[in-house]
Amino acid sequence: MRIGIGYDVHRLVAGRRLVLGGVDIPHSAGLLGHSDADVLLHAICDALLGAAALGDIGRHFPPDDNRYKDIDSQLLLARVGHQIREAGYRVANIDATVVAQEPRLAGYIEAMVANIANCLGIAPGQVNVKATTTETLGFEGQKLGISAQAVALLEKL
Repeated sequence: MRIGIGYDVHRLVAGRRLVLGGVDIPHSAGLLGHSDADVLLHAICDALLGAAALGDIGRHFPPDDNRYKDIDSQLLLARVGHQIREAGYRVANIDATVVAQEPRLAGYIEAMVANIANCLGIAPGQVNVKATTTETLGFEGQKLGISAQAVALLEKL
């Protein structure tokens, strides 16, 4: 068994759509990034890659590579899932947390879990997503950005 952790953060800006866990979420601002800036999926990618000792998301999908400009991060997660299987592992489970003062995310969690499970070809019961605020503390609490943390457990095939 192998364990990996992932973390990602992006700045909130006007004029971008907000995508978390592959779900478009109505909000006055979106996350700034080369891809769709889905911090949740990026943190999960890093957790999976770390558990398999395959580097990080920036190594596999460099932010200066125009092939990934505005790409749907669900495609990146699916590619990471394929790399994990090729390395001889299967995903046992994923636990992730999104940190955002707003918008409230509880109504979107089920769709996020379904998207993550679908991208990785695993059961929704193997994925857990939580959301929390920082009680107005830090950059998330000041509504400057959103972060996500993830832990992944892999099993050898």
